Amino acid sequence: MTEGKKKNSKKVALLITVAALGYFVDIYDLVLFGVVKAESLSIIMSGQSLEIQASTGKFLFNMQMFGMLIGGVLWGVLGDKKGRIKVLFGSILLYSIANLINAFVTDVTTYAIVRVIAGIGLAGELGAGITLVSETMSKEKRGYGTMIIVTFGALGAVVASIVGSEGAVIGDFIFNMTAVKFANWQVTYIVGGCLGLLLLLLRVGTIESLYFQDMKGDNKIKKGNLRILFYNKKNFIKYLHCIVIGIPIWYVVGLLVMNSKDNFAPMMGILDIENGQAVMYTYIGLSVGDLISGALSQWLKSRKKVVGLYLGFTLVLVTSFLFFMNGASKDLYYTMCFLLGTATGYWALFVSIAAEQFGTNIRSTTANTIPNFVRGSVNLIMLCFGLLTSLSLGDAWSAFVVGSVFILLAFYSLSQLSETFGKDLDYFETE
Repeated sequence: MTEGKKKNSKKVALLITVAALGYFVDIYDLVLFGVVKAESLSIIMSGQSLEIQASTGKFLFNMQMFGMLIGGVLWGVLGDKKGRIKVLFGSILLYSIANLINAFVTDVTTYAIVRVIAGIGLAGELGAGITLVSETMSKEKRGYGTMIIVTFGALGAVVASIVGSEGAVIGDFIFNMTAVKFANWQVTYIVGGCLGLLLLLLRVGTIESLYFQDMKGDNKIKKGNLRILFYNKKNFIKYLHCIVIGIPIWYVVGLLVMNSKDNFAPMMGILDIENGQAVMYTYIGLSVGDLISGALSQWLKSRKKVVGLYLGFTLVLVTSFLFFMNGASKDLYYTMCFLLGTATGYWALFVSIAAEQFGTNIRSTTANTIPNFVRGSVNLIMLCFGLLTSLSLGDAWSAFVVGSVFILLAFYSLSQLSETFGKDLDYFETE
């Protein structure tokens, strides 16, 4: 290997490391609010009823998701116009500062504003990282890069759950060092903010995409132009199909797992289930699933075949979870959460497909907006679930109908997309 190739390999390795660590902190902060919202609101809204606190928690979550929808468009367009590296580190800086500030909020209004800002920041890291790696690595091996990013990044949810439950230990350490006492939920936000800021130190040595550099000086190419997506029928339909194949992931996480304590565990007669624990086991499964799906994709030389297998696995497990878990033990419930996470562990492939379906001048926009529209789909999922339960269909059948519809739609959308394994990404889109 020549000296130039060795240097480039080191830079690619550093880029993958930064993107993986960035996604780790991204997922940590994304899950973080769900872990500490009850504790934080019990202090901030002291004296208010539990019902009001619960509704406020849902409002704040929606504010975060609203921020992510804004951020997905903002960072995506900026990535195509100004560069992938700038978006990668700009988004990390924004959500890190927002989470540090979040540790010191004292009222709901400020809390909501900060969650919107944090959501905007959280929306940019993954798309920028996947775009950079896809455009920097060889077309035959780039799947390994995205696999590493998402597999490692998913473990951020595990750390968020651990820190959220054991933050007092870190709080005691801070108190011994500074004589300042922080509540457990404040410590959890501080840790997330500090992790992101530390990550920025790795910026030195990272490389910009050569595809973007070659495109940057050409003023004839329309970069990050949303008209290319929304005014071009072929591109728009392809864009919608990319979104639909990712929705089953957030159906499982956003509906089944995150409502374990309030809906599904009581329905099964299982007591003492904590959402934080359920989320942790699910994300461990997601990490395992992404590792396996990434390796399978490289072995089979296909993204679509593996996503199809995972969708089938998801449908089987969702059916088992909703109808065959009555009277199960607490351990079995968490095991099922792990398996559901494994079955939906095709996030890396999904984001790769989104990035690889479109040309260089709109790739950052699609890689950023598509995952965030999928995350935002949790509101549509919950709306459909609520509508069906209001018709006295029951939690199990309501969730099954919603899940079946979205999984079947994902199968259809997958069939309409072209295979992108090994696809040459050096091309542009036009209106």
